Amino acid sequence: MAEQAKITSFEALENFRSALILFLADAHRSVDEVGDAIRQTRQWIQHDQRMHWEGLRRKWQQKLDQATQELMSARLSTLRDSTTMQENAVRKAKAALSEAEDKLRALKQWGRNYDNAVDPLTKGLESLRYQLDHELPKGVSFLLQAQKILEGYAETPAPGAEPPPVIDPETPPQ
Repeated sequence: MAEQAKITSFEALENFRSALILFLADAHRSVDEVGDAIRQTRQWIQHDQRMHWEGLRRKWQQKLDQATQELMSARLSTLRDSTTMQENAVRKAKAALSEAEDKLRALKQWGRNYDNAVDPLTKGLESLRYQLDHELPKGVSFLLQAQKILEGYAETPAPGAEPPPVIDPETPPQ
């Protein structure tokens, strides 16, 4: 006849279940942080950086217009021998304006490509969120049920073993 299993500690199951609950809390927090970072990055690309570089483009366009005007005035003036300073200012403004326009073109492309690049990763994140919200809590429940079943099993006497004597509190010991 088979012997009764010898279960000596349920602590390992309880420790694992506790660790799983802590993991769930940390994983939920991490998934939420990643979701927030995705939204913030989209906002940064599509709004914040666009506004920043559009402002710089306007600023450098104004500086270019002013420098071009000063260069024309210097060329028309018979009092000045050299227009080098004005030419350098025009070159500097053109370079800065060109950089701002390049950044804006890059931002527009990033904005168009952002969702296509991020969507597959976001779907994986949503799959992980589903596992964290639905499947792992089932695992926590299962561990609790298994622990209760094993505790009940450990309390039952082995087949063929004598039941423990029932002590009547009314009867004095012999």
